[in-house]
Amino acid sequence: MTDDAPIPTPIARVLGTQPASPLTFWASLVPGNWLQLDDVVITERELPGRGTISTAGIVTQVQARHEGASFESDVHLIADGFLPGEVVESAEITVTRVEPEIYVPPTPGAAVRRAEAAERDEALYFDSMERKLPIGLGRDGRPVYANLDFLDGTKGAHISISGISGVATKTSYALFLLHSVFTSQVLGAKAVNTKALVYSVKGEDLLYLDYPNTRLTDDQAAEYATLGLPADPFKSVRVFAPPRPGDSAGTPNVTGRVGGEVSSMFWTLYEFCQNELLPFCFADPEDDRAQYTLLIGQVAAKLKREAVPVGDSGAISIVGQTVRSWSALIDLLQDQLTDDNTRSNWTPGSTALGSVNAFLRRLHSAVRPLGPLIRGDLDLRGRQQVGTSQAQVTVVDIHSLADRAQRFVVGVTLRRQLTDKEASGSADPLTFIVLDELNKYAPREGSHPIKEILLDVAERGRSLGVILIGAQQTASEVERRIVANCAIRVAGRLDAAEASRPEYGYLPQTHRQRALLAKPGSMFVSQPDLPVPLAVEFPFPAWATRVAEAGTPPVSALRQAQGSSGAQGSSRSNDPFARVAPKPADDNPPPF
Repeated sequence: MTDDAPIPTPIARVLGTQPASPLTFWASLVPGNWLQLDDVVITERELPGRGTISTAGIVTQVQARHEGASFESDVHLIADGFLPGEVVESAEITVTRVEPEIYVPPTPGAAVRRAEAAERDEALYFDSMERKLPIGLGRDGRPVYANLDFLDGTKGAHISISGISGVATKTSYALFLLHSVFTSQVLGAKAVNTKALVYSVKGEDLLYLDYPNTRLTDDQAAEYATLGLPADPFKSVRVFAPPRPGDSAGTPNVTGRVGGEVSSMFWTLYEFCQNELLPFCFADPEDDRAQYTLLIGQVAAKLKREAVPVGDSGAISIVGQTVRSWSALIDLLQDQLTDDNTRSNWTPGSTALGSVNAFLRRLHSAVRPLGPLIRGDLDLRGRQQVGTSQAQVTVVDIHSLADRAQRFVVGVTLRRQLTDKEASGSADPLTFIVLDELNKYAPREGSHPIKEILLDVAERGRSLGVILIGAQQTASEVERRIVANCAIRVAGRLDAAEASRPEYGYLPQTHRQRALLAKPGSMFVSQPDLPVPLAVEFPFPAWATRVAEAGTPPVSALRQAQGSSGAQGSSRSNDPFARVAPKPADDNPPPF
C-alpha cells in the first residue's frame, strides 16, 4: 500500500482473549461484518527496526456466541431483551504466508482485512508460481491455481483424487484438469503434443469427450472464461473398445458413439506370446497367494521361444500345432502340462502337480472373459493398436468387460505406455494416465503385475514424463507408496469412516467435516506450495458425458486420416469398426 492509499476498514481485529501464534490466531469480527470459511485475510504489525510484517491466512473456522450469557437458557432472555448480551463472532485464521519471513504473532487488537486482488494472490502464493494451472474457482469466485512444477515432474508429479462413487465427481474433475492442461497455455507449445490415456470403467460416459455438451448454460460457460479457459470439448479423441463376444468380425462392443469412430482393441495370439502377456491373466488378489506364480513366468518364456506366426490373422504354430483361438491355446497347455512326457519341457522337475493343476484351473476360468481379447482369427490389416500417437486423448473403454479382462487390458496397455516412453529416451511429450478405481489395481496388500507397473509409474514416472491421475473411493486401500508419491491430493465428498483415516492427514479437522457435506463439483485440493487445502469448485463439463448431451458431431481427425490412407476404407459403410447410434430421448439431468 502507498502512503496516499486509503486505509481499508478492518473487518475484524486480532482477538486478545485467545493466544495468537505466528501460525494461527483468532480474530473478532467488527459488528456488521462477516467472514466465511476459505476467506483470505491479512493483518500487519510494525516491528522496531524491521518495518511492517504482513501476515496472511485463510479462515479455517468461524463461530458465533452470546457474550454475557452464563446459562444455556440465557439465550432466550437475551434474545427477548431481558438480559444484556451481545452476539459476537470470531474466526480462526491459519497463516499461509508471512512477508518478510519474520515469524512473530500478530498484535491483539490489530486490524484484519480481506485480502483483495494482488494481496489475495500473494497470500496463496499464486504470484510465485511461474506456471499457474487453473484448477477451479474459489469461494470468492476468483480463479485458484496449482503449480505445474508439482504436476509435470519438474519438482513433483501425480494427482490422487478420493471420494464417494457417484457423488464426489472424481472422474469429472480429472477430465477438467486435463482440459485445463491442454487449453490454458501453461505448457506453451508443448501442449499440442501432450497426450492422455483415459480408462472408461463406468458406462460409456467418456466416449463423447469431443462432443459439445448441449446442457452447458451461458453462466456455466462464463465460469470457464473466468478461469481463462475455452468452454469447448476436447479437440482430439480416439476411442478403443473390446470386440463383442462371439463376433467374428471384431465389432466394438459399444451401444453407439454419435457420428464418430470406435476402434476395436484386441491382442493376437502371437503378440500374447512374444510380449509375454501371460502374467496379466493372473492379476487377481488370489493369484498372489497361489503356489503357481513361478510357473507363470516359465510358461510365458516357453511360449515366447516356441510360438511361430501363421498367416496374417495372428494365429500361431507351437509344438507342431496351429492355434487360432485363446481357448485352443489353453487346451494345448492343458495337454502339454498334464502329459508326463512333455511336462518337463515346460516346467522344472520340482514343480508339484498340484501347482500345475491350479494354474490350469485359473487359465480355464479365463476362457470366457479373455476370449474376445486374445485371438488369432482376425486379419491384421486395418486392426488398430491401443496407443496414444494418433490423438491427444485416447479413451480405453473397459466397462463392459469382466473384472479379470479389465485387469488384463489395464496391465497390458500401461506396460506398453511405460515401455514406449522408456524407448523414446525423453520425458517430452508428457503422457497423463487417468485411472479410476485405483484401489482395485494397486491395493495396499499383496503384489501382482499391474500393481508393480503402477508403482513404477508413481516412483519413476516423473522422469519418464508419465503422470498418473488416480481416482479411488478409498485412499486408505491404495498402496501407500503410490499415494505418498502424489504431489497433489484432492478430496471430494468423503464417507465419515474413510475421512478419519490417516491417509487424509493433509486435511485439517474442519476440512474433513466439510468433506462429509461436499456437493458435486466441490473439491479440496492440497498442494506443496500451501499449508492449507483450498476449496475449489470446477465448472460443469463442456463436453458431453452421455449420448443425450452430445451436440453437433465433430470432424474426426481420425476419419480424415483413414479416408486419405484407405486403411479402413473412405466411407462409413466400408469401416468395420465405425459405430453409429441414434440419439435417444433423455429428460433426466446428467450426473455432474
